[in-house]
Amino acid sequence: MSGTSAAPEREIDRNLFITVSGPPGCGATTLVEGIAASLDCGYVSGGELFREIAAERDMSLSQLIAKTGESEEIDRALDRRLRRIAEKWGTANKAFVLESRLAGWIAGNRADIRIWLDAPDEVRADRTLDREEMTSEMQVREVIEEQRYQSYYGIDLSDRSIYDLAINTGRWDPEATLDLALTAIEGYDIESDEGAFDTPDFEI
Repeated sequence: MSGTSAAPEREIDRNLFITVSGPPGCGATTLVEGIAASLDCGYVSGGELFREIAAERDMSLSQLIAKTGESEEIDRALDRRLRRIAEKWGTANKAFVLESRLAGWIAGNRADIRIWLDAPDEVRADRTLDREEMTSEMQVREVIEEQRYQSYYGIDLSDRSIYDLAINTGRWDPEATLDLALTAIEGYDIESDEGAFDTPDFEI
């Protein structure tokens, strides 16, 4: 979904902290931009933070990705930045969207709504052909990340139980995906909320 605009057709006045997660090519960036426009709020992308770290260290994305396989320091630096953002907006009582593959876990119980996006491998590969990272590099990063989440934090990324909404973006276009997410956000009523799945904090 890279480069595809999902312009909001309605505005929503909700002070919710929302996370969006998923693998490369799932359409997370497009959805986040659409949600933020509809809620008239800010957002932070884990991918942009990763690029910031690469720039700070005068490294290319490929170099930084390779480095994450050698040391846990870079991975944890990114996750600490995400945790600080989650802690800030989890108590702000203002609308905000946080996007990264681990955002739902890092935000944990601070988040009001956690969304997971995915699509078949061939669909995601086709969507990421024009990115700076090669498809093979992104696949390597996915494997590395899955392994580190388990070894560092005891997180099983295949466990989708913490998410309130999961969407296969291979089945819906960006506009329909945004509409599904906004319907969930607009329909959320804290008074009738019987509880999200508990997600304990973990040390980063």
